[in-house]
Amino acid sequence: MKIAIYGYGNLGRGVECAIQNNKDMELFGVFSRRDPKNVKTLTGAPVYPASDVLSYKEEINVMIICGGSATDLPRQTPELAKYFNVVDSFDTHADIPKHFAAVDKSAKESSHTAIISCGWDPGMFSINRVYMESILPDGSTYTFWGKGVSQGHSDAVRRIPGVLDARQYTVPVPEAVERVRNGENPELTTRMKHTMECFVVAEEGADKAAIEQAIKTMPKYFDEYDTTVTFISMEEMKEKHSALPHGGSVIRSGRTGLEKECGHTIEYSLKLDSNPQFTSSVLVCCARAIWKKSGQGVTGCLTMLDLAPADLSPMSGEELRAHCL
Repeated sequence: MKIAIYGYGNLGRGVECAIQNNKDMELFGVFSRRDPKNVKTLTGAPVYPASDVLSYKEEINVMIICGGSATDLPRQTPELAKYFNVVDSFDTHADIPKHFAAVDKSAKESSHTAIISCGWDPGMFSINRVYMESILPDGSTYTFWGKGVSQGHSDAVRRIPGVLDARQYTVPVPEAVERVRNGENPELTTRMKHTMECFVVAEEGADKAAIEQAIKTMPKYFDEYDTTVTFISMEEMKEKHSALPHGGSVIRSGRTGLEKECGHTIEYSLKLDSNPQFTSSVLVCCARAIWKKSGQGVTGCLTMLDLAPADLSPMSGEELRAHCL
């Protein structure tokens, strides 16, 4: 498979690394909105202007789009799906149906295949929620993120006027996690499950009060959480917040038996040194799945919920049955 990367930030660099671990893939190159002369890739892969992307549509099997969910992907993915098989990591949960519809229309009209919202949540956590709720229909599902850096939320903060750089940490409320693991099935509001911490580098002379208000009232990102905003220097940002760790758990607590006498808890958890490195690894295996689906004549948009596990794997059915079943 010839894979191309559209956008070369943390996620794009992660995809570049992940491709090296997959022997059935090769990196065609990187498309960037920056001047290619000023972009140095980790592996020496060629860099092309994003404006020239259509010149290479016959040479690329799958395009992995590495933009941000706030403003990039809603525009880029439907447009690029007109010309390529595409994969993205759109992670604004509330807007996934709208994004799916736009990408599905574009991909079907051009007979291409797309998969959106690939990553760990949405993505791997989504798959596990479906497994858990199908196995234990009588129960409750809880998702906890963090403590860790959200790329999407951090990107949204950086787009606020007056912000030079930002990191947003999602922090689970320990008491809420403990109650869920104990099988109490508590009723928890969004605010009761997590808090948000934002570290922001502001431009000189920027209105910090206005920035803080913009963060705390941002719909779909911060308005439903107790959020702390701390302004720091660029030096402190680089020293203390350069890593991008993350993780979390999705937990299902349910009961079975005629008298509901048996309690069960299922938990799937992740602890990630690097959010973008892990997310990019999911994007890359989804690129394989989309290339398979395209070869089977499937067009339009899919999510990870539409894939079989075997679609993601480079192994044959025989190998999977021998080594993984």
